[in-house]
Amino acid sequence: MPRSRCTLVLSITLVLFSAHAAQVHAQSQGDGATTLDGIEVRGQRVGLDRDAAGATRLDASVRETPASVFQVDRDTLEARGVRTTQEALFAIPGLVVASPPGHGNAVTWRGFSGSQVTQLFNGIDVKYASIAARPVDAWIYERIEAIGGPSSFLYGAGAVGGSINYVTRMADFRADSAGGLARAGSHGASVLAGGVNHRFGGDAATHALRLDAARSTRDGWVDAERREGWTVAGSLASRLSPTLVHTLALEYQNEDNRRVYWGSPAIVGDSGRLEVLPGAAGRNYNVADGFYGQEVWWGRSLLEWDVGALGRIVNTLYHYDALRDYRNVESYRWDAARAGVVRSGVLQQRHDQQVTGNRTDWRRDGRLAGLPTQWTAGLEVSHNRQTRFPQSIGGEVDVVPVESRVPGGFFDIPGTAPGHVPGATNRVDTVAVSMENLTRFGDRFGLMTGLRHERIDLDVVNHRAPTATNPARWSRDYASTTGRIGLSAEVSDRSNVYVQVSTAADPPAGILSTAGFSALRDFDLSRGRQVEAGAKTDFADGRGSATLAAYRIVRENLAIADPDTPGQTLPVGQQSARGLEATLDVRPVEALRVQANLGWVDARLDEFFENVGGVPVSRAGNRPANTPARVGNLWLDLAVAPHWSIGTDLRAVASRHADSANTLRTAGYALWGAYARWQATPEVSVTVRGRNLADRRYVLHAIGTQMVYLGEPRGVDVEVRASF
Repeated sequence: MPRSRCTLVLSITLVLFSAHAAQVHAQSQGDGATTLDGIEVRGQRVGLDRDAAGATRLDASVRETPASVFQVDRDTLEARGVRTTQEALFAIPGLVVASPPGHGNAVTWRGFSGSQVTQLFNGIDVKYASIAARPVDAWIYERIEAIGGPSSFLYGAGAVGGSINYVTRMADFRADSAGGLARAGSHGASVLAGGVNHRFGGDAATHALRLDAARSTRDGWVDAERREGWTVAGSLASRLSPTLVHTLALEYQNEDNRRVYWGSPAIVGDSGRLEVLPGAAGRNYNVADGFYGQEVWWGRSLLEWDVGALGRIVNTLYHYDALRDYRNVESYRWDAARAGVVRSGVLQQRHDQQVTGNRTDWRRDGRLAGLPTQWTAGLEVSHNRQTRFPQSIGGEVDVVPVESRVPGGFFDIPGTAPGHVPGATNRVDTVAVSMENLTRFGDRFGLMTGLRHERIDLDVVNHRAPTATNPARWSRDYASTTGRIGLSAEVSDRSNVYVQVSTAADPPAGILSTAGFSALRDFDLSRGRQVEAGAKTDFADGRGSATLAAYRIVRENLAIADPDTPGQTLPVGQQSARGLEATLDVRPVEALRVQANLGWVDARLDEFFENVGGVPVSRAGNRPANTPARVGNLWLDLAVAPHWSIGTDLRAVASRHADSANTLRTAGYALWGAYARWQATPEVSVTVRGRNLADRRYVLHAIGTQMVYLGEPRGVDVEVRASF
């Protein structure tokens, strides 16, 4: 979308917001009790009795779902000043995330990472989360849902470590509302956002319209980096009859990053750990015209039909269209002999991806052998097409001083040229059927089961000269059946325990939407399985809740280097993880709220050979790279006066290995933030927030053993938020 069109969309949004806000505010002056009641009702929706959306398609609560279920709702996003989907994920115990430009939200959870953690948008998997799930400005999202461990039975191939679902705000028949946000802070960061939900006809409305838009900018904390992002989401809900509702939802995302920061050269410090090269922090060794950008369009048509005694049917027709472009020098290493930073990794790349599909879900309550039961059944078909246009130049580009600030232009490098030449097109067609059941045995026990069978057809066309390892065209088909069975039991009115077994399937290497012949060949899908037991409880007369889960996951048949034939791979590897996760949310007194989570994982490469210089080397017994053993988070919020509140947050991440060889580690880190909020009126608040207040320099993600991706230094922002 051209910038002028984006500006027009945001302008229209803000005009509608301003007009509607004035109308709603005027109405509220005559009926303050109604407004207060609305706040109270919304507050009561938190806790273990909320709907377990994202973990099941059944009508079940978090308490009675035998799984680790996490939700980050809109109130939490706002209270914590969450800026992007990346920051929202800190609410999930044991999870770490980083977003180097060549990755999306690069999530590591329960010992698994990359494509082994599925990331979805409104329940839709574009099967390219390692890139497509780039951090998005949080304004347009209603909540983030997550389920720990294998969940292919819900979302299809993948999801060994877990699934994360980003849910967009949608038109709502319950009430008119409007809101806005303005934020400015360190590193040239700014956000301007607005949204409105309007019912046509008041409480008897047959149509509701929601429109949200946000524009964000950031200069970055490294030399000459500049980011600009747009997000726009609109939806129109129409009550076609008392039992039939249709919603049309459109969404647009645009991210423009100039001279992108890819990481910093690293050295082995005095502590024996991998750390940033002295003098390199804040330097940008990318070319002056380095670039990453993406433009994403979403379209969804949702039809909800209440068929009475026969149940409820929801049909979702969707289309996704994304164009991503890269033009960078991406790799930097310190060369002591030449006293400079060696640059390499020249890549100009384009991804052109479209996904079209339809999912139909049916849910019905009934009885099974005289016992109350729920059923769901689903049918999904999708077509995923992606063409990649890579242009890469091997070898070194040059050697630049550590203090270098403007190291040349991309097209000054010999061998580079403007334009895009297609490399390969991957087409992935999926057909899947699924079912879930929840049967209750008396008042204390519930048995939840799920099953999914899918067929995946992959067809790859090579647009370049064919070779033995990259033929002109090849295809593969896969079939997988995955499931979950879990038993939940009430041990008191407010406490449950559960045990479950779940399975997953995913490609042995790479991602189907981009994988080449050498990664997949004639291999079948890898298999994952999990055993999990846990407990969930409310206490202190409902003022607190806590969860605890213990799990073990094993992934088999992943692709590894053939120890007997250098250059070949075999689908015989194994990786495993065992761990504990705990959460706490308690209000010991009315003015104070304490929230915390903790994750511990022992992750292992059980059977794994890595190709090192053409020689297979065993990594059995090692920990996967960038996988910390412990991650903890704490949030404290205190009301100190009728209109004032303060709070602090702490995040601690243990040290991680930088590579599969486990030869080097990066240091663990702890980050501290704080805020002060003034509730100027019931509708308007002003918040000053500091992040990384100790100004800790820390490694967020290791990129091999020669580069590190650093986290953001200290920053402060001021935010004005309004809702009506």
